[in-house]
Amino acid sequence: MIDRTVEVERMEHVISVFGSFDQNLRLIESDLNVKILDRDNLIHITGEEEGVMLAEKAINGLLALAARGEAIDAQNVRYILKLVRNGQESEISKLAGDVICITAKGKPIKPKTLGQREYCEAIANNTVTLGIGPAGTGKTYLAVAAAVAAFRAEKVNRIILTRPAVEAGERLGFLPGDLQSKVDPYLRPLYDALFDMLGPDTYQKYLERGNIEVAPLAYMRGRTLDDSFIILDEAQNTSREQMKMFLTRIGFGSRVVITGDITQIDLPSDKVSGLKVAMKVLEGIDDIAICTLTGADVVRHRLVQKIIEAYEDYEKRLPSDEKESGRSGRAAGSAARSGRTAQRSGRSRGETGRDRPQNSRGRQNRGQRNA
Repeated sequence: MIDRTVEVERMEHVISVFGSFDQNLRLIESDLNVKILDRDNLIHITGEEEGVMLAEKAINGLLALAARGEAIDAQNVRYILKLVRNGQESEISKLAGDVICITAKGKPIKPKTLGQREYCEAIANNTVTLGIGPAGTGKTYLAVAAAVAAFRAEKVNRIILTRPAVEAGERLGFLPGDLQSKVDPYLRPLYDALFDMLGPDTYQKYLERGNIEVAPLAYMRGRTLDDSFIILDEAQNTSREQMKMFLTRIGFGSRVVITGDITQIDLPSDKVSGLKVAMKVLEGIDDIAICTLTGADVVRHRLVQKIIEAYEDYEKRLPSDEKESGRSGRAAGSAARSGRTAQRSGRSRGETGRDRPQNSRGRQNRGQRNA
């Protein structure tokens, strides 16, 4: 057992780091198996040597963030604990990044992890950016924030948001309403992000003026998009041809962000994801950045991060032959469905063909009776 002391310059920073009812403090204690007490302007840490050293680094990092005006919550604490465990405590200061955008309610939007920071820097410094990562890493939200910031700064004249209209593993059939009503459910996540950034009234105003366009990917063919900030969401569900079509829409003064999660592809098993192909084809091209986010960059509920890690571990343990059999089974199922469809069509054609001779004989018999 050892004891370490951290000196604090301002008590308001301690209040921010410890959190409401010391919830952040309890999180550090339970994660590192240490005991933390504060007396006047000193924080005492007691426990085993390794845990105490890590707790000291984490608290110093959190105090540095609080001194820069950063809000400290449980998600920040968990991420910083992960950084100090990996020996990356020197990277903590980079989390106090610049604000990308201010929402309609006055909330500042900024990257919360190192991966998100690299992603935002790539968007700012490149014409085309591919953001690949699991759910909850802020790929779409940060891209929309960057688009709104560029629009407010008059760097672009339009914001265009698009995504392929692909159902997530189920067939919804024909949806009611006009064409816009049919595609709205697929584009709802993009609407939500824009509403958060601009507010519904401002969003509607810009939509009527044509400054904002939210449309399915099929509407992009044949267009040249100049002076626009274009975001392609759910790109893992594009085909190879769709991705090439989209990438060749880029005009002068435009910026493109493509987001997707290659672990959640809803395409038929016999189709290759256009995002996977683009990652290989575009690698190494100047002014195109490919950013890969991981489970460590998840900023949703803490269970989302654990779920993603559990699935990654499961995929690693899964034998390769079982993966192949799963893919073969899906392909066989698709082929069987196609075969049944062809068989039904063949029977229909056969029945129609058999009807014709009967009708012909019927006419012949009628002609003999008339004679």
